[in-house]
Amino acid sequence: LSRAVKKAFVSLYNEGLIYRGKRIINWCPRCKTALSDIEVEHTEENGKLWHLKYQVEGSNEFVIVATTRPETLLGDTAVAVNPSDARYKHFIGKMLILPLVGRKIPVIKDEFVDPTFGTGAVKVTPAHDPNDYEIGLRHNLPQIVMLHNDGKVQVNHFPKDELKDIASYEGVDRFKLREIIVADLEKGGYLERIEDYKNKIGRCYRCKTVIEPYISDQWFVRMKDLVRPAIQAVEENKIQYIPDRWTKVYINWMENHRDWCISRQIWWGHRIPAWTCENGHITVSEETPSKCGHCSSSKLVQDADVLDTWFSSSLWPFSTLGWPDKTKDLETYYPTTVLVTGYDIITFWVSKMIVMGLKFMKKEPFSKIFIHGLIRDITGKKMSKSIGNVIDPLNVIDRVGADALRFSLISLISGQGQDIKLSEEKITEGRNFSNKIWNAARYILGKKTGTVDDKKVFADKWILSRYNKMVDEITGKLEEFDPGESARKLYDFIWSDLCDWYLEMSKIDASEKVLFEVFEGTMRLLHPFMPFITEEIWQKLEIGDQRSETGKTIMLSKWPKADKSLVNENIENEMTVVKEIVRTIRNIRASLNIPHSKELTAYVTTGKKFGADQVKYLTSLARLEKLEISPKMTAKIEGAATAALTDITIHIPLQGIIDLSKEVERLKEKVVKLDEEIVKVQQRLSANKNVPEDVLEEWKGREKEFSDQKRTLQDQIKSLTV
Repeated sequence: LSRAVKKAFVSLYNEGLIYRGKRIINWCPRCKTALSDIEVEHTEENGKLWHLKYQVEGSNEFVIVATTRPETLLGDTAVAVNPSDARYKHFIGKMLILPLVGRKIPVIKDEFVDPTFGTGAVKVTPAHDPNDYEIGLRHNLPQIVMLHNDGKVQVNHFPKDELKDIASYEGVDRFKLREIIVADLEKGGYLERIEDYKNKIGRCYRCKTVIEPYISDQWFVRMKDLVRPAIQAVEENKIQYIPDRWTKVYINWMENHRDWCISRQIWWGHRIPAWTCENGHITVSEETPSKCGHCSSSKLVQDADVLDTWFSSSLWPFSTLGWPDKTKDLETYYPTTVLVTGYDIITFWVSKMIVMGLKFMKKEPFSKIFIHGLIRDITGKKMSKSIGNVIDPLNVIDRVGADALRFSLISLISGQGQDIKLSEEKITEGRNFSNKIWNAARYILGKKTGTVDDKKVFADKWILSRYNKMVDEITGKLEEFDPGESARKLYDFIWSDLCDWYLEMSKIDASEKVLFEVFEGTMRLLHPFMPFITEEIWQKLEIGDQRSETGKTIMLSKWPKADKSLVNENIENEMTVVKEIVRTIRNIRASLNIPHSKELTAYVTTGKKFGADQVKYLTSLARLEKLEISPKMTAKIEGAATAALTDITIHIPLQGIIDLSKEVERLKEKVVKLDEEIVKVQQRLSANKNVPEDVLEEWKGREKEFSDQKRTLQDQIKSLTV
């Protein structure tokens, strides 16, 4: 990688695309290093807007200038107004006297000035503001640096006639200077007024120190010509952002890309391969030179700066494959296909990889970029040690395993790349899912007899239909770059269809061959999401066909392919009816505290037809001693629990099963408690009209939930009253 970095730097330098020069950069006074634009974090903060009076030379008139940084007036070299602003046309070309300093500065016209900001007249400090720097270049203004690199004032280099009232500022911290200079301006009658103002403040992404725009000698990459093909590649759909909404973010950034500052004044990183001789000549070379390439001097000193980490990272798609050598890996694997990354480094990394890939390989480094969100806490806040909301992944892995954490995160991914809100509850859900899979595997391995039976009963046909439909859906979602929905579909299939229903039905009657084949195929589908548990289980399943095709690891097994001939909507509809009836009977048991061990009698009234297999599964799964299914009820059943489904009515006789009078009293007590809860919620709703909408919706949801529970209990009381 080090050789690749040197090769790239030297190549770009020799083409005139890397240069060293004095430009305004983002400077961190604490880290004492330059930062690129994308390494500066901007936050909106409360501040002030100071209105200062700049006197017109030889006149009693003043130009009122509005600024958020009064302390930088020490470096002012002009005041700028918009040429269309009629208020200031008669001032253009006149000289102003800089308050406290006495320096004469011109009033200039520039289209950049916004007439609606402040007073419409702005101070121009080319050495300490990026916009002022550009104005200064257009108007050939002096660049006066009034701060040391530690953020403290330097004025000793000013002309003596300017130091009369400001010499004491030397060495004062920039923020302390603000207090002093505002007081001095007020004392001198130069402060017109102060108003509150919200301002975007740039801070160092490492230490959060307020960034100082600063004229400094740095290394830069000329970006203008490099970004054109990178923009074109995306516009022509050679590179596709997923979701597409990030395309606009990328193009907007690239179209406004300034020259990239790539030198850093830190201890770690790739050292810049440039040497300066005693005569000031610069030699750039991949190897350490023995003499200056310009004057042959042997006294050379290597540049102490290191490269921005994103410079070396931008070469990653091809430097990791052996570039600058023409290796077989490079020939085989470049370009890659899909880049998966967070939206926060589109500007840091993704854009630079595209630029460098097109520059050095003449080919896009990837064709698709899948952008996902960031992981935040359950309230949506960024995780922070100071806030105390950080979830340490290593601790989670020690506690629940890597697979549980992986699956929890993936299942939270949305198709549009929104941020993930992670909670301990979601991690627990992932752990429980892992346990469910382990328990299913133990049961299935315990069922293994080696018997080959091609006969398929109702349960087998149903699970094969559900499995093949699920294979098709998950494959489609992954091809659409929606891993979150794929994970959620897998979760539902494994937890509900496979474990809760099919495994229970297999205890009654099912094909061992189907059981193993469906479970093995499910492990292959689950492998990208939970690689460790699926590999471990797959090794124990020892499915012959798969082993002969792939060798000894699930990683090389073929991705399951849906057999649509096994999808059977009729079977699925019939199974839906079975599940509804079983769930209803189980709910009746639970609501009436009837033990699971107690077998019941059920009378089912419906026009639907039930096969022998369905009746067998119904009787066993619902723990029924007797099941009668008929198109109409011949006689009323007294003291029975009744439940109505679509086209189905279920009656469960309770005489001799429970004490009906006691049960009715118990249910009535629950109704009274629910009435109390309903009244409380209704009082809240009527007394708090101005609560947030989400809180209001939560209360309304509770009211509906309690009312539904009450209605269900009243129906039960009615059915139990003889």
